[in-house]
Amino acid sequence: MTTLATPPSATGPDRLLDRALASPLRGIAEKVQAGRRLSPEDGATLFRTPDVHAVCAMADLVRRRMHGDRAYYNVNRHINYSNVCALSCKFCAFFRKEGEDGAYEMSLDQIRAEAAKAAEGGATELHIVGGLHPRLPFDYYTSMLRTIRETAPQIHIKAFTAVEIVHLARITRRWKDRAEGIRAVLQDLKDAGLGSLPGGGAEVFDDRVHDEAYRGKIRSDEWLDVHRVAHELGLNTNATMLYGHIEQHGDRLHHLELLRTQQDRTLRDWAAAQGIADQADGAVVLSGPAASYPRERLPMPGAAGLRTGYFQTIIPLPFFPDDSELERLPGPSGLENLRTLAVARLMLDNFPHVKAFWIMQTLPMAQVMLQNGADDLDGTVVWYDITKLGGSSTHQEVSVGDLRRAIREAGLEPIERDTLYRPVMRDGRAWRI
Repeated sequence: MTTLATPPSATGPDRLLDRALASPLRGIAEKVQAGRRLSPEDGATLFRTPDVHAVCAMADLVRRRMHGDRAYYNVNRHINYSNVCALSCKFCAFFRKEGEDGAYEMSLDQIRAEAAKAAEGGATELHIVGGLHPRLPFDYYTSMLRTIRETAPQIHIKAFTAVEIVHLARITRRWKDRAEGIRAVLQDLKDAGLGSLPGGGAEVFDDRVHDEAYRGKIRSDEWLDVHRVAHELGLNTNATMLYGHIEQHGDRLHHLELLRTQQDRTLRDWAAAQGIADQADGAVVLSGPAASYPRERLPMPGAAGLRTGYFQTIIPLPFFPDDSELERLPGPSGLENLRTLAVARLMLDNFPHVKAFWIMQTLPMAQVMLQNGADDLDGTVVWYDITKLGGSSTHQEVSVGDLRRAIREAGLEPIERDTLYRPVMRDGRAWRI
């Protein structure tokens, strides 16, 4: 793999120079251009400035430095195995209590059927999450993974948020020693077929917001511990940020800073092996000019110096108030969605990817985000029960053609990827890495 140089683009560096270097954002723009880390104060300025176009231009520059003219999608299916949950988060319209109308849990036969459908459809990934079911035993989860592995051995299983992992550590009475309990649960799941973790359950890392909107859910230190241990076991993971409810811009920046700090520690040995110079406080910055990267700019599994997993992707998720306890709130506007994604791209300079999750952003908005910091649209999805955008059903699907067309219309080259961002070679439903 070669380091990507920034391609000539009227929508990349030129926008940065024209919009940002000639604006009150000049100091921040110069940092971005030089590949220096932005501070939380810089992030606050990016959220405050009325010139959102300059913010997006800087994010576009970073995105093109890191990925050139490529944008990613995958062929996937989602399984939400149960909506029964011991928690009652105010922002959530997904959960049900046992016995309530609409409560469900999937049998292993149903899981097997879904895995078979995914394989028949050429999916490379199953994305599996659910509620914190108070009665399902731990062997339900390991049996689920083994069932999928037996039915569809080629498919990568990305499953269970950090909240679910902690729940499993508790029901198996392994929580007394937190780190070892998390490690034991993850190792059992990995042995059964788990390939990586999704990024859900992070919400916003702030105690005030936590206590008001999702009391009882794990706090930031526990969420980060799960992902740290997963990385130590060689599992790649993702991260989300749920915004646009009761949190403030400062809370979003604190959330991003915690993720960035943990990723610095994770990538330090890899960066040294690649000849990437440490910045202040050991920062590992992947978003600078091409000359800063004598070997590889972005981590990939198996790379020299990389002995662990790492955070692959940040997925900013807008809050939808419909049918939740916070339905009085308006939710974020389209412009706020665009700005938040661009700020995430600029602040998380050590995250390889930024995803515009089309299910929650809409495909047209996700397409615009490809020109403003995002490099990934997610996948075909098919079934998604967590959020129903605008009253839509749980059957939410786009075709590969739709995704490829959206990327091309954004002026980029569509690349099918697997879960670990390796290019997929496809012959109809048959595929290989």
